Amino acid sequence: MLVDARPLRVAAYRRLWLASAVTVVFGQFNLVTVPVQLFGLTGTSATVGLAGLVTLGALAVSALWGGAVADVVDRRAMLHVTSLGIVTVAVLLWLQARLDANSVPLLLVLVAGHAALVGANATALGAAIPRVVPPDLIPAASSLGTLVRQVGAIVGPLLAGALLPVVGLRGLYLCDAVALCALVWAVRRLPPMPPAPGAARRVDVVSGFRYVARERVLVAVLAADLAMSVLGLPYALYPQVAQQTFGDPPGGGAALGLLYAAVPTGVLAGALVSGAFTRARRPGRMITLAVVAWGLAVVGFGLTRTLWLGVVLLVVGGGAIVVHSSFRNAITQTYVPDGLRGRTQGALTVVLMGGPALANAVHGAAGAWAGPTWAISGGGALAVIAMLAVARSVPVFWEYGLDSRPGVIDYRYIDSQ
Repeated sequence: MLVDARPLRVAAYRRLWLASAVTVVFGQFNLVTVPVQLFGLTGTSATVGLAGLVTLGALAVSALWGGAVADVVDRRAMLHVTSLGIVTVAVLLWLQARLDANSVPLLLVLVAGHAALVGANATALGAAIPRVVPPDLIPAASSLGTLVRQVGAIVGPLLAGALLPVVGLRGLYLCDAVALCALVWAVRRLPPMPPAPGAARRVDVVSGFRYVARERVLVAVLAADLAMSVLGLPYALYPQVAQQTFGDPPGGGAALGLLYAAVPTGVLAGALVSGAFTRARRPGRMITLAVVAWGLAVVGFGLTRTLWLGVVLLVVGGGAIVVHSSFRNAITQTYVPDGLRGRTQGALTVVLMGGPALANAVHGAAGAWAGPTWAISGGGALAVIAMLAVARSVPVFWEYGLDSRPGVIDYRYIDSQ
């Protein structure tokens, strides 16, 4: 019932996971250092918001481009180059702080470069994982990745806040650069991962979207994710709910903090008990159950007037998110032929990144028009209805098993020895 650690028996995956445990924690330092430095240079949060837009744009472009490149080159080589690039940009961030460059354009350029390299690296890694672990361990590997990301998201900012008065911005930038060397070490220990036989010989971004569009299973996966993230993600309404329903003063209070912390807490708790669900063999059914559970939790959250019950429902919803993401990755990383896996990962990444941003716009408008109760509960109900409709209309998604397409699962399992 606790963490499903079976993928850690594979030496290559174990090294990647341990490296990520280091880099995720210290990589969170940039979430603190860059905004602090930008605000200190300009005195306005508008520049901080601009850095967020720059990051999002660079990630989206690099995910598409990186996925296409990952299908035509050795993925280990690509991971090595992008990892070294990330370390180089981290060193440049430290240097600009060390030399007191005080240049907002320079800092934004470095932020964009860092985000672009991270996007390409993450897409290539997603395409490489099925060559590292066998298909039946991919849900467990995904939950282990979620676990380390959630712990890093909690520990990293807390550690950065504690160290900032002691070592300053320069020290935090340097810690990040040094910690990222762990990723380079783990990637160097991977064996070669040349393109699959018959893979494309040229970089073609559009083919990833074309492939996703004609595969009903992948369309169903995207529909499930959009049902959860667009229809049923009420983050934009938290401030209004905290003030109007749970009695927070204007400007925010304890209720708002609890609401924002509830889903990440549920995600972390779900990852800690991944052994309870990662051995399931029907990922389509698990995704359906997870989205329905999330939608019902959101319906209850929208209707409740009791803070503790609302927080509990969001924590339960966070657990459903872990189940959903674990089996979404299980499908996208096993269903797709190896020669198309990078481009497909890039296309899926762009679509999935846009879901939460679209959810904020949809729920903000719905909350202003119909009020938070109807917007939240209605969105949760629509997520449930949409998911059930997808499961009913795409039987191959509901029946899909991890061994359904043995001819397509073209991975190269790396022996733990």
